[in-house]
This record gives sequence, structure tokens and C-alpha cells, in this order.
Amino acid sequence: MTKKGVRPKKHLGQHFLKDENIAGKIVDSLLMHGGYQKVLEIGPGMGVLTKYLEKRAGVDLKLMEIDEESILYLRETFPQLREDILAGDFLRMDFSRYFKVPMGLIGNFPYNISSQIFFKVLEHKTIVQEVVCMIQKEVADRIVSPPGNKVYGILSVLLQAFYDIEYLFTVPPSVFNPPPKVNSAVIRLRRNKKETLECSEKLFFRLVKQGFQNRRKTLRNALKPLNLPVEIRSLEILDKRAEQLSVDDFIALTCKIDTSDGTTDPV
Repeated sequence: MTKKGVRPKKHLGQHFLKDENIAGKIVDSLLMHGGYQKVLEIGPGMGVLTKYLEKRAGVDLKLMEIDEESILYLRETFPQLREDILAGDFLRMDFSRYFKVPMGLIGNFPYNISSQIFFKVLEHKTIVQEVVCMIQKEVADRIVSPPGNKVYGILSVLLQAFYDIEYLFTVPPSVFNPPPKVNSAVIRLRRNKKETLECSEKLFFRLVKQGFQNRRKTLRNALKPLNLPVEIRSLEILDKRAEQLSVDDFIALTCKIDTSDGTTDPV
């Protein structure tokens, strides 16, 4: 490695953004909703976002990077952030070690683990107040999709239950090194006011996942593995497919199951 740059690694899903205007636009999209100060950048690579983040007033910035070559480059390029560069895998990160107060996430997420990153966000939704990220356009379309759309799925429902989500803009392959084979998109997630659900959160997650596992089936058939109580099985809503239910529909259905006299399989 030289100061000239970092070699993109295919196994890490690295596609380095080289357009400064887009980098600045991504950082400007971080509204710091809720007045938090701590921000974690995931996969900074060569610091194209970092250079703009560190200039923002009031930002207590940390960087999470798994690539050793990138870590060396970042330490050399941003010596003032040496103590704030966390070497490791975000998916295995112990949030409680670094963050005990509300914070924001930002980054150009590796396409091959973006869904896993969002599930990690859901695990820590009480802390993560805002997420601004660039991901594969196909995944972005899925996350922001309303009910009734063929791309509406598990992540759509689970993320929309706890976050207000906006599709900000599309990014072409030509602004990356190396160029990916697909378009990218920048989205913003802002924590909504729903601190807790009115029902069992574990049951809600399980219901959504099970419903979409066989998305072509009606919920009555798709949810059979949950062993729903008899009085629930007759509900008209079970004649629909999972993609036809809104977030509120899923919550309402979970509440009915949760408060019924029957029992479901353990969650």
C-alpha cells in the first residue's frame, strides 16, 4: 500500500466512491435528527466521506473498518482520528462498548452485507437514531417500497416499523472504482416515535419473516408453522398474501395473536 490509495478487494465488496460532489451530498444528507453527536462511519475505505464528516461542527466521529490496508491508509491520512478508527467487523461489533447514547450511522455499505447491516441496526434501534447510506438500488427500492409491490418484503416491514425512510437519489456505476454492475442509491432512515410495539416484538419479527418466506401463498397457509390459535385462523386478513399487508396490518395481526386465548409455538 502506498499513500496513493487502497486496492479495492472483491471479497470485501469494495467499490470506492471517487466523486467528491456525491460524497459531500451524502454527508449533507445526515441531518443529525434528535440532536445526537456521535456518528459511526461504516467502511470508510479511503475516507471520501470522512474528510467531509470531520469538518462538520459537533460531530463526535468514529470509523469502523475491517480492511487492514484501508486502516493503515486512514491512520496516515487522518492522524487526528487515529484513536477513533475501530478495526473490526461491524456485524460483530459490541455496540455497548462504544455507544451508550443516541448516535447516527453513515457509509457506503458493502453490497454483499447491506441487509445484514440493517438487521444489526434493528437490534440497536434504541440507540441508532439515523442512518444515511449508499446501497445497491435494488435493495433501496425494496426498503422504501409500499405494500402491494413485488419488492415489498421483510426488510421493508421491519425497518418501516421503526424508521421513517426516504429515497434520496440514484448514483451511477461510473463514479466508483471499480464500477459495480448495478446502480446505487442513497437512502435516509430516521427513527420514528414508536419506542415499542403494542405487541410482542419477537412475535412480530417472526410473523413477518414467516409470512414472506412463502410470499405467493396466503397468510393462512404461509403461517401454518406458527400453529396459530383456532380463533385466529378464521380471520379474513389471512386470505391475503404478506405483500398486501401494511406495517400497521402486521402489527395489528400480531397484537390479535398475542392477546388471543390460544398459543403459538414458542418464539
